[in-house]
Amino acid sequence: MKKSVLTRYRTMAYVTGVLLILLTLGMVGKYALDIDGADSFTKVVGIAHGWLYIVYLVFAFDLGSKAKWPVGKQLWVLIAGTIPTAAFFVERKVTQELAGRVGDDAALAKA
Repeated sequence: MKKSVLTRYRTMAYVTGVLLILLTLGMVGKYALDIDGADSFTKVVGIAHGWLYIVYLVFAFDLGSKAKWPVGKQLWVLIAGTIPTAAFFVERKVTQELAGRVGDDAALAKA
């Protein structure tokens, strides 16, 4: 498996995780603390998270299919982008698991 597949997944896991934390904080500010401007903040972050979560799903599915994961594991990785902070923990576990199975893109291209 190419290293770029894992790198794309890792990047989107972090982006999705950060946006989800920001969205959660925005929702707390909007509904619990009644902060001015939290409404527009949650709207912008929610839209960004929604679109980028779709990209995350594509990259996570691509990684899972190339790693030949069982369906249950694949679903857990896909759902991790909807649980605040879960994407960070799942990304770390996936990276540790696949670290020995990824190769350099240039070396794989020559093979």
